[in-house]
Amino acid sequence: MNYDPANHVPLCFTAMAEAFAKEKDTPRAYLERCLETIGRHDPVVRAWVVLNIEGARAQADASSERWKAGEPLSQIDGMPLGIKDMLETIDMPTQMGVRGLAGNFPKRDNAAVWALRQAGAVILGKTVTTEYGGIVPSGTRNPFNPEHTPGGSSAGTAAAIGANMVPAAMGSQVGGSMIRPASYCANYALKPSQGAINRGEAQSKCMLTHGPHAGTLEDMWAVAIEIARRAGGDPGYQALSGPRTLPVPHRPMRLAVMETEGMSDLDEASLCAFEIVLDQLENAGVEIVRRSGDWRLEEFELALGGVSSLNLEITAWENQWALRGILMASDDPDALSATAKASIATAERLGVDGYERSLRKRASIIASFAAIAERVDAFISPASKGPAPRLADLGDGVRFRTGDPVFNTPSSLLGACALTSPLTSVAGMPMGIQLMGVPGADACLAAIANWMRDVVTPVNV
Repeated sequence: MNYDPANHVPLCFTAMAEAFAKEKDTPRAYLERCLETIGRHDPVVRAWVVLNIEGARAQADASSERWKAGEPLSQIDGMPLGIKDMLETIDMPTQMGVRGLAGNFPKRDNAAVWALRQAGAVILGKTVTTEYGGIVPSGTRNPFNPEHTPGGSSAGTAAAIGANMVPAAMGSQVGGSMIRPASYCANYALKPSQGAINRGEAQSKCMLTHGPHAGTLEDMWAVAIEIARRAGGDPGYQALSGPRTLPVPHRPMRLAVMETEGMSDLDEASLCAFEIVLDQLENAGVEIVRRSGDWRLEEFELALGGVSSLNLEITAWENQWALRGILMASDDPDALSATAKASIATAERLGVDGYERSLRKRASIIASFAAIAERVDAFISPASKGPAPRLADLGDGVRFRTGDPVFNTPSSLLGACALTSPLTSVAGMPMGIQLMGVPGADACLAAIANWMRDVVTPVNV
């Protein structure tokens, strides 16, 4: 189906609070509608690894009783949620898209999953990820056209939201694994500031974060803040903070366009859609800062050269211990794909000295970012290099077979927060608009996105 951001009606949960409180609807009935949608669409979309339907029904029934008694645990009590299969769940396997981890069942909850359960959310199932959150494509398909990629590595999470299977789901990102698939599948998504949401067991990678995808800004923020209020941030980090409900709209004074190396590669229609959004923001009184008009922004753009390769090097070094462990624990020579094995070889070539050189390069990018970030409210860019590519165009010779993360990698390297909004479509497919802010500015980004939703007329080119 063709996607038009002006007409697409996403699934929402927090808006149902009054209906639940007045017994005009129940979380159990809401769950059953989600299951019906999953039954209709997942045979094609393939967003789910496993569903815990009976467990979810029991959780939804308990939530329905709490709402009936006027004692919901939180604003997301009863919300059906998907959990990316990189995060551990006590009641379902955690296989991480890895052949060598088939049947892996740690029987414990990730910190964020624990917090969601404490808030009364219904943990419905595990969503598909690419192999160990990497760049090997999964079997998931784009919900708006199955001939196109849903992105990766949060493929199932993004596709489940785009298909209205659930109102929200958890994703994770080391390079572009949350924001890019959200862009391709018409999601809102928050890639939190580094450390702002407790990663629990998933702290082996310095750039890894996890956070919510949702059909609405309200649900996205509600999930993020309810997790943070219970599980806090990573050890040594302050948790994501802000109001319980979506921050009120806030008009930024100044937004900096972040071009990266991807802007020059945008097709004409995608660039046109982005520029129309910028024109609307300027007409609403926002100053748009471009690299040609600010030497600090120019220096930052120059520092961003090669960020995707830099991210892959750092990630390869940090992933190698887990990947080696999978190989050592399995008798299957195909326990890992050739791509994952090549990542181990990259780490070997890099060595400790190479890894530390990469960290110094990252530090120089962070310094350039700080010099310009204090002069603007946030950075703005396309959330992906155009709409989702066709699967037929993502063969073995393509470097990024789930889509190019060039617009997303900067936020991961910087530890910055990023948020994507489904404001544009190109040739009938979604393309999001990304905001990026300094670490700790998550609530500010949500407030700007809330304002943009009101003043930007969705663009369909």
